[in-house]
Amino acid sequence: MTAPVLPADSPDAIARAAAILREGGLVGMPTETVYGLAADANNAAAVARLYAAKGRPRFNPLIAHVSGIAMAKTLVAWPDLADELAAAFWPGPLTLVLPKLGGAPICDLANAGLDSVAIRSPGHAGARALLSAFGGPLVAPSANPSGGVSPTTARHVSEGLGDKLDLILDGGACAVGVESTVIAILDGRATLLRPGGLERDRIEAISGPLATAGHADAPASPGMLASHYAPHAAMRLNALSAGPGEALLGFGAIAGDLNLSATGDLAEAAARLFAALREMDAPGPSCIAVAPIPDEGLGEAINDRLQRAAAPRDGS
Repeated sequence: MTAPVLPADSPDAIARAAAILREGGLVGMPTETVYGLAADANNAAAVARLYAAKGRPRFNPLIAHVSGIAMAKTLVAWPDLADELAAAFWPGPLTLVLPKLGGAPICDLANAGLDSVAIRSPGHAGARALLSAFGGPLVAPSANPSGGVSPTTARHVSEGLGDKLDLILDGGACAVGVESTVIAILDGRATLLRPGGLERDRIEAISGPLATAGHADAPASPGMLASHYAPHAAMRLNALSAGPGEALLGFGAIAGDLNLSATGDLAEAAARLFAALREMDAPGPSCIAVAPIPDEGLGEAINDRLQRAAAPRDGS
């Protein structure tokens, strides 16, 4: 049975979703980045069900979503730089990885047994209403089968995981359209773990130059697996035209079969990326060729997602 879909701006729907989460259930939750698969961060059984629903590797930690700084401080040590970044960018598409506090209300399964926790305060009104009604942190990875294309509408959630959820809140299309930027603040050093919906230069205006982490077999944050966000078709990047049997995802002057942004607008391209990959993948092409995307601003996050999608798959 497919989970019911209710409007995220309905107080009754929010109350129902919070009750489901308290009982260990799973809820599709809108955020400004992508839709999340929400569960009680402190309920190991619920988190295990979340992993099973996604088919998510157990070593890939989850982001704990919080209502704001006060809730964040119940989970992690909170340095001055975290205060500065949260004041500037929360609520919004910035995740901070910080040392976990002893007794923090988040189960070990949720953060993959690490001594740190990834936390974010989402900006979407529906997500914020749900966090307020629930009263505690919610883990919420993207609401799609693991390794697949992230959902940016409630329909995407229903198509991918509708039979595994208890409720889906429909908050409309995601405004940002790519996952949050992830910054670790550990041992006094700020490191970019994952490019995302908040540009590096805006963060560095506060933090100073960020170190950059590479991919890892046992990642320190969500979204660091090399092959991730992948459609069924193979992918070829930096393509100027389509080869035989390929579908071309365009950008700017390279029109393609579908164009992320005919005007070359990186914000528009980011918001359309995952929906476009789904649309391109649906007819079953053998390969999706993707036009070059400038590696600046939000283009850094778009290219990061595309490189992961194009990475060798398990068994290949």
